[in-house]
Amino acid sequence: MREVFHQSLADVQGRLVEIAELVTIAIDKATRAFSSSDVALAEEVIEADVIIDDKAIALDELAIEILARQQPVARDLRIVVSALRISASLERMGDIAEHIAQLTRMRFPERAIPKGLKSTFIKMGELDVDVARKLTELLRTEDPELAEEIRNDDDKLDDLHVSVFEKVLSDTWQGEASATVDATLASRYHERFADHAVSVAKKVVYLSTGDWTTDTDTVDIVTPAR
Repeated sequence: MREVFHQSLADVQGRLVEIAELVTIAIDKATRAFSSSDVALAEEVIEADVIIDDKAIALDELAIEILARQQPVARDLRIVVSALRISASLERMGDIAEHIAQLTRMRFPERAIPKGLKSTFIKMGELDVDVARKLTELLRTEDPELAEEIRNDDDKLDDLHVSVFEKVLSDTWQGEASATVDATLASRYHERFADHAVSVAKKVVYLSTGDWTTDTDTVDIVTPAR
């Protein structure tokens, strides 16, 4: 029975990695579509989001079954409960990639990126893709150095997010109302994507080391806001 139980726990980890890989593909395609107004690529992201949702649901059902049948305790219990929370964050990251793709589709054939902000959003997209790749590897290896790298990338994204707001609120901003909305929404999506990644990274590090960091930045990222 213990062997079956540990196989189930390994299955949970494997499924988390699989979902993270799909999220990485989604954010990569979404950010490329957003920067190039590639509506076909955006459609791929939108259509594939249901796959991420279905796999997250299946993982949650497996975790609940483990809780009901195996009644895990101590670290094993924390692993299963954390998997439920991580699954929810990964599913939300997939949704955010879909939102970015939807902005691309909504503005097509025009560009969704307002003038003067293209380089900023390209950099935000690159950082989000890098964060997603590191998160996938973190889920696979539990390497705490990757968690620190994700936190550093998140700080860079926060700075870029602030720069977008400074741009659209400046006296020199000449964008129309729709451009202002697109810029603020897209910037928030990019920034929030990384926030969820940091939240997942924190949980993985805790399971690996038993160290639960409680600094101000970390507390902020685990608030209920989606």
